[in-house]
Amino acid sequence: MEVPPVPHHPTDILIAGQWRRGAGEPVETVDPATGEVLATVHSASADEVDEAARAAALAVADPAWRDLLPHQRARLLHRIAELTEEAAGELAALQTADTGKTLTETKALALSAAGTFRYMAAALETAEETLTPSRGPYVTMSVYEPIGVVGAINPWNSPVASDAQKIAPALAGGNAVLLKPAAWTPLVSLALGRLIHQALGELGLPTALLSVLPGSGRIVGDAIVHHPLVTRIGFTGGTETGRSIAAVAASKLIPASLELGGKSPTIVRADADVEQALAGVMFGIFSSSGQSCIAGSRLFVAREIYDSFVGELVERVRKLRVGPGTDPGTQVGPLVHHRHRDSVASYVDLARSEGARVLCGGRAPEGDTYRDGAYYLPTVLDGLPNTSRTCQEEIFGPVLVALPYDDEDDLVHQANDSVYGLACGIWTRDHRAAWRLARRIEAGTVWINTYKQFSASTPFSGMKDSGLGTEKGRDAIRAYQRQKSLYWGTSDAPLPWAN
Repeated sequence: MEVPPVPHHPTDILIAGQWRRGAGEPVETVDPATGEVLATVHSASADEVDEAARAAALAVADPAWRDLLPHQRARLLHRIAELTEEAAGELAALQTADTGKTLTETKALALSAAGTFRYMAAALETAEETLTPSRGPYVTMSVYEPIGVVGAINPWNSPVASDAQKIAPALAGGNAVLLKPAAWTPLVSLALGRLIHQALGELGLPTALLSVLPGSGRIVGDAIVHHPLVTRIGFTGGTETGRSIAAVAASKLIPASLELGGKSPTIVRADADVEQALAGVMFGIFSSSGQSCIAGSRLFVAREIYDSFVGELVERVRKLRVGPGTDPGTQVGPLVHHRHRDSVASYVDLARSEGARVLCGGRAPEGDTYRDGAYYLPTVLDGLPNTSRTCQEEIFGPVLVALPYDDEDDLVHQANDSVYGLACGIWTRDHRAAWRLARRIEAGTVWINTYKQFSASTPFSGMKDSGLGTEKGRDAIRAYQRQKSLYWGTSDAPLPWAN
């Protein structure tokens, strides 16, 4: 793969349709492969969040936007998709520099974002409102209208794809969006913001329909969530932050969707295709350097094949190529930030204290290539009970814990013994067993003989502490709208109450 140059990254932020330097605190974005500072972005201030929210509310009410028919709004989404696809190489290089992900992954994420806008445009053009069955001398129908100003708060691990998953259905629903990217990785969100700003301008639409407001959750996130004009919140991130956002949404009586943490089980039955399962298990946890809410971080293997399967897995994990995301041969890139790398390392130290065996990894790699980067070796642990903190808490790094199971009931009990319920992987040749397990496992998404595959057309949600609400799919647009019922009287006679 040809490595594109890292594009120039202007550090102005998008406030109420205008690009300018933020009035908030400066935040350095760092290349995790080298430790070098990429840029200093000045965050938005609380006053600028207020300015953006007020401008967004006016933009939603502007007839140039308010009066568009669905197929006309879809033109905007199609144009954003085109611009995103054209800029996929630039967006990939920028995201690799900002997050450390491999260029293969970041190119796929940029194209996925384009696909999300394109799918939501198609869903919008074909969405139907409902003529409901009449139960009297009237015609009844159910229609959908914009919620208004949406607050979208995203994490650092897959910014461009996460941004599209919130912005596309929100705009499709006729809303305006205040986007807060993570403080560590604002650059690719700002780049996507420029493309959307361009599309809005080309079509003569209010540019204040999108603001991109980098900064801390403490200042910018809090200001967005509490703002009285923000009437819906979409959040992806940690569970504790999600709880606090849910509390604010409840106090304001506004809807919120929360995509939160995970500690996902991946299951290898004795009848599994071993080659397929080995490749899938490694991809499920070590792609994205394990920095994924859906990472298959708990590996349950049938006891009769446990030793042979885990032994072969460890040999293959040792051969994974660790390096900078710009190297076409890299399979596992650096973690997003040195502080996060240290957090992952502290969890492995915790595992050791709990009695874990470190079968491979368990440290930062050595050598000049890795000296200044936020690298950590792919790690496989075993010897822990599922009740250990290492097995229960989200590590969000390239750390896999292997556990044996004896029978299906034992497996289901252990897999479900978690506060999380986001995803699950099942490796088996037995379709009946796959069906039984898929229905018994408490998870919003279950992959069978595959892992980490996504479609914009398929809803994504979590159970328990993994979240609330749904993203993706045709209904994603309706989640950003209010439903209204209309009654049309068909009788010429007056209502009989006064007779």
